Amino acid sequence: MKPLQTKLSAYDAPQRAKAAGIYPYFRPISSEQNTEVMMNGRKVLMFGSNSYMGLTNHPKVIEAAIEATKKYGTGMAGSPFLNGTLDIHKDFEARIADYVGKEDAMLYSTGFGVNLGVVSTLTGREDYVILDEQDHASIIEGRRLSFSNYLKYKHNDMASLEAQLKKCDPDKVKLIVTDGVFSMEGDVANLPEIVRLAKLYNAQIMVDEAHGIGVFGKGGRGTCNHFGVTDDVDLIMGTFSKSFASLGGFIATDKVITNYLRHHSRSYIFTASITPASTAAANAALDIMLSEPERQEHLWAITNYALESFRAMGCEIGNTSTPIIPLFIRDDYKTFHVTRDLLDEGVFVNPVVTPAVAPQDTLIRYSLMATHTKEQVTRSLEAIEKVFKRYDLLKK
Repeated sequence: MKPLQTKLSAYDAPQRAKAAGIYPYFRPISSEQNTEVMMNGRKVLMFGSNSYMGLTNHPKVIEAAIEATKKYGTGMAGSPFLNGTLDIHKDFEARIADYVGKEDAMLYSTGFGVNLGVVSTLTGREDYVILDEQDHASIIEGRRLSFSNYLKYKHNDMASLEAQLKKCDPDKVKLIVTDGVFSMEGDVANLPEIVRLAKLYNAQIMVDEAHGIGVFGKGGRGTCNHFGVTDDVDLIMGTFSKSFASLGGFIATDKVITNYLRHHSRSYIFTASITPASTAAANAALDIMLSEPERQEHLWAITNYALESFRAMGCEIGNTSTPIIPLFIRDDYKTFHVTRDLLDEGVFVNPVVTPAVAPQDTLIRYSLMATHTKEQVTRSLEAIEKVFKRYDLLKK
């Protein structure tokens, strides 16, 4: 065996989980992403999707993708910096900027690429990047590529954030980067207080709205809009792979910052552009979000129903107040067993285990879509109660 294979062969956690019959990843789905999906020839309730608006199979979104493919082809074969900019890219950038309330926007081919390319680029060696300890992995990877000083504050702990800001040279750039809605545990950043501290210490703010857009704010504009702090937040990031039912992402900010990013952000300059189909699909999804506010209203109705039901059931769900509901298990292998048993009961959920979270914080991630019915939510709740009782996971 060659040296690399010898080194990597020691990693056998997947093989052990498979041997135990509890491996929970790469489970093939043979249908569209909907509230029910086909798996192994049977229908399963989907509560593991990030399609918060439930638009991935909407006829208008599908048709927009088809028409864009017919006109522009399947791919760009180049980056936006060179041959990969279309008129629909520029039109959609302007529309996204207006939607979230910023002067300009840039489209990236993935949401991960946005955070990677923005966080790694904006600040210099003598500056500071300040992160919430539960920020998304893409933000963390962007920070790793940055030459700036790195400070981390305790999750949503404003005293901890202020303590880190006090360590900074007051004359240097200080960029606070936070999720708006935290993707694993579903809690919301304290943006009003972050804004207050940023003003006090002359810092700037970037908010990742990946899980906030579609869910919070007028027309689904996100947590910055919800809290009324859009003008106080310097950069707003979003993805198209969730509420926008597509693939790609954006950063929205002022033209001074986009001018710099367009010429320095390596995941923008050296990655092929977002496809025509993805661009058109996301644009059509935005049309629907703006014209059908009842989707957002229904999402919140079933979210509140599920939150109240889980609490009454005795599930430990932490501080969530969103369609992302963590069901804490606090044991890696028990989390795998519960995931398998729930799938046997016809409910697809996602396990979140180490190293994504600390061993004592492992959980089942249950997420809702605007297209879920109350009846479907009720069926999932009954299955979860049955399985959780089996593993003694409900509070007495």
